Amino acid sequence: MVLHKYGEKLYAGLESTMTWRLKEISKSIEAAQGGLFLEELNTKWMDHNKALQMIRDILMYMDRTYVPQSRRTPVHELGLNLWRDHIIHSPMIHSRLLDTLLDLIHRERMGEMINRGLMRSITKMLMDLGAAVYQDDFEKPFLEVSASFYSGESQEFIECCDCGDYLKKSERRLNEEMERVSHYLDAGTETKITSVVEKEMIANHMHRLVHMENSGLVNMLVDDKYDDLARMYNLFRRVSDGLSTIRYVMTSYLRETGKQLVTDPERLKDPVEFVQRLLNEKDKHDKIINVAFGNDKTFQNALNSSFEYFINLNNRSPEFISLYVDDKLRKGLKGATEEDVEVILDKVMMLFRYLQEKDVFEKYYKQHLAKRLLSGKTVSDDAERSMIVKLKTECGYQFTSKLEGMFTDMKTSQDTMIDFYAKKSEELGDGPTLDVHILTTGSWPTQPCPPCNLPTEILAICDKFRSYYLGTHSGRRLTWQTNMGTADIKATFGKGQKHELNVSTYQMCVLMLFNSTDGLTYKDIEQDTAIPASDLKRCLQSLACVKGKNVLRKEPMSKDISEDDTFYFNDKFTSKLVKVKIGTVVAQKESEPEKQETRQRVEEDRKPQIEAAIVRIMKSRRVLDHNSIVAEVTKQLQARFMPNPVVIKKRIESLIEREFLERDKADRKLYRYLA
Repeated sequence: MVLHKYGEKLYAGLESTMTWRLKEISKSIEAAQGGLFLEELNTKWMDHNKALQMIRDILMYMDRTYVPQSRRTPVHELGLNLWRDHIIHSPMIHSRLLDTLLDLIHRERMGEMINRGLMRSITKMLMDLGAAVYQDDFEKPFLEVSASFYSGESQEFIECCDCGDYLKKSERRLNEEMERVSHYLDAGTETKITSVVEKEMIANHMHRLVHMENSGLVNMLVDDKYDDLARMYNLFRRVSDGLSTIRYVMTSYLRETGKQLVTDPERLKDPVEFVQRLLNEKDKHDKIINVAFGNDKTFQNALNSSFEYFINLNNRSPEFISLYVDDKLRKGLKGATEEDVEVILDKVMMLFRYLQEKDVFEKYYKQHLAKRLLSGKTVSDDAERSMIVKLKTECGYQFTSKLEGMFTDMKTSQDTMIDFYAKKSEELGDGPTLDVHILTTGSWPTQPCPPCNLPTEILAICDKFRSYYLGTHSGRRLTWQTNMGTADIKATFGKGQKHELNVSTYQMCVLMLFNSTDGLTYKDIEQDTAIPASDLKRCLQSLACVKGKNVLRKEPMSKDISEDDTFYFNDKFTSKLVKVKIGTVVAQKESEPEKQETRQRVEEDRKPQIEAAIVRIMKSRRVLDHNSIVAEVTKQLQARFMPNPVVIKKRIESLIEREFLERDKADRKLYRYLA
């Protein structure tokens, strides 16, 4: 027919025959009742598809020649279009098909089992008819109905569930929708339906969820609910501003609890416990971020900024962190493996990084290290050196050069004492033995200390050592730091009971006086020893007022020392131990005056550093305005401490007076560098 120019007639005949046939099929589908409706539709669709394939094969020549020449729709496509127009868009089938599909999906959501294979065939039919048919006739109404369903359900859930249960239900619904898509909807529907669930169940309620009383985010953090937190994180990350909402609430909670922790007077009584609490909090939240939040860097940064905020609210944090290290390196790490030591020191370094006043920490660390080294109380030289290496890595050589110098002095002192006894052993005879630590001025945190009157037996060997040392090292000066030494004394009490007393140098000076007398007044002791009053009172307190260590007795008996007291050798002293250590009564933390003094020394040490930074900046920039100098100096020094703009201004004034800088004559806010 096509060859004989009857192509038009053949094509028109095909179209009219198919139209008539589809109208008959339409009536058959419309007549199907209840659940048979979809099955009938699917059966007729399968038959129609088979028929189309056969027709296309029979009319292949027309499809290849006549259809392109006359610009007609190809046979297969024509069959699909006619099915769409006469079946799917039939007034009696169109709305019924949509209602049936939506009803089946609703029933499945409510827990019923449905024929997923049939659903898959019907939705595939809609896709085969063209994406527009699937989207307009099914997907859009499906998404609208779903939004309405989840809006109502989320409202119902949030009224009766706690936060954890609500999140479980939301997660389950989300997974169900994704599974539904994989079974019988088009893959392109997944992002659309999941965004509907996310909006209705999460985005619209996220503020209420995180703040939910007794079960919200804060409760999850307090109770370490890793599963609930992970679920919240994974659900909230799907919606806009979800993670930032969690981060904001977590940061607010951390800052508030951290502030309470560092400002509570009760918790400040024990510095070691104070720092341990900080470390426990950090460990706890590190684990939460690692386990529940997938080690999200933005949450790690929020945690770090929160810790930095509240640790610096307490200006004693540098001192307390140093005391914590002191406690661990004295006794706290006994028996610990090298790995355990490294873990603890790494944790301390983490807190150290948060400190804005690292130079204050350095001041205290130097004091505590000096006491450990001089008293021989360090648990491990390796641990000490490891800590210094970590500080050096963090802050550079300048920060630790003096600390390293202290170790060098200890080693040099050992060698010096070996040499001294090798050369002078004959001169020394059987007198007291002396162990001297030679400390380099500047490396050690020594204070000017008025010399006390040492016992004559000790004075003789001290003079011999002085002449030996100055003879070996020309151009050096020795000053005895009697406030930092210790001594071992053999003492005989009543009934011939003998003990070896480990005491400070000051305590030794006091006890040696009782070799020639039984009783002395406070004034006598002060005059004979020349020990500063505050040190003498602490020294006598530890010798006479501490139970089990009272080698002296005091009259009248009381806890405090007054200038009217009289002291006697306690002949009745007994102890189960042969070696008795008598410590000096001293506060672990600094007293308020000591704290002020340390703070003052720190402020003094900062002045040259600020001036050096100003000169460095001005040397390279030549001319700069005031605000820029303050900003540059802060940037350069913030690794060690946060300089105060008022102090920077004073240092600039000082440099102007000393003619390093000058003000610009036209603009008073500009400074010029004078070469």
